[in-house]
Amino acid sequence: MDNVRWGILGTGRMAAIMAGELAAMRAEGIELVAVASRNVQSAQNFARRYGISKGWGSYAELTADAGVDAVYIATPHSVHHDNMLGCLRGAKAVLCEKPFTINAREARTVIDEARHGGNFVMEAMWTRFLPAVAAVRDLLRAGAIGRVQVIVGGGAFVPDLGPEHYLLNKDLGGGVLLDAGVYLVSMASMILGTPTRIQAAGIIGRFGVDEQDAILLEHASGSTALLYVSLRARRPPDLEILGESGRISVAAPIFKPAKLTVWNKDGAATMTEYPISGTGYGYQIREVVDALRAGRRESTTMPLDETLSIMQTMDTIRQQVGVRYAGEP
Repeated sequence: MDNVRWGILGTGRMAAIMAGELAAMRAEGIELVAVASRNVQSAQNFARRYGISKGWGSYAELTADAGVDAVYIATPHSVHHDNMLGCLRGAKAVLCEKPFTINAREARTVIDEARHGGNFVMEAMWTRFLPAVAAVRDLLRAGAIGRVQVIVGGGAFVPDLGPEHYLLNKDLGGGVLLDAGVYLVSMASMILGTPTRIQAAGIIGRFGVDEQDAILLEHASGSTALLYVSLRARRPPDLEILGESGRISVAAPIFKPAKLTVWNKDGAATMTEYPISGTGYGYQIREVVDALRAGRRESTTMPLDETLSIMQTMDTIRQQVGVRYAGEP
């Protein structure tokens, strides 16, 4: 597959960022050829703004478009499941904005559909593909800090938003865990794997979604992750990885880190910067394109089994905090 032709579902902020990133990658054989919205005028306005040839007035029209190879899904959390199924049944490769779905049941349905149909799908956990996070994996594989014992991380921000915004709207899969906490849970999963025990406490706000979560993840190895996320305080989101013979500090913001500091067993520190190309979203686009050109049906850096495991962890956290979405028991 020489040229990979992309479509976007949605016309919001993330759709606009990805449209700019895709347009900048034309020389790499990456083309943005279609966009879809539930409102045809919105789609056509977006298409004109970004030089896209087709602006569809429904998601179904884009998923049926034979001129589209891959689709980036930039719709609210609550419809990721349905949107991905539509794309996969239209034989499209899929890159879906995090969180992958609102729960593990939905995630498993999507993954089963992708594998049954032999189509590529990946959670758009863009942080995994940034240079600094790739360097974390390399350092840990090389034993730079010995066996990891503890991960400590979190962040807090106070949004100036109303209940109509997806972050605070329960009907759209709102809440701080799925929107921001997923970065922390995903990082812990990348480093330590699936937890064997999960303990969580949180605060549900007046709109019925979690506004603060404290999470303890225990692993069979004896390692633990202590994570927090809040909409009720302010602190830049960062992470520290503590090993038997050193530690690694992943500088804020944890979703887009560009600097690591590594301490050895003697306490000597080495700080290294990892510049990010463009917005940083291009790395995950290349992951999808490289996989399609190589005939792979999933990413080895963000594998589907791990996406499912992360959703299961977040389901357990939400159950303990007391957040239920529509259709959940």
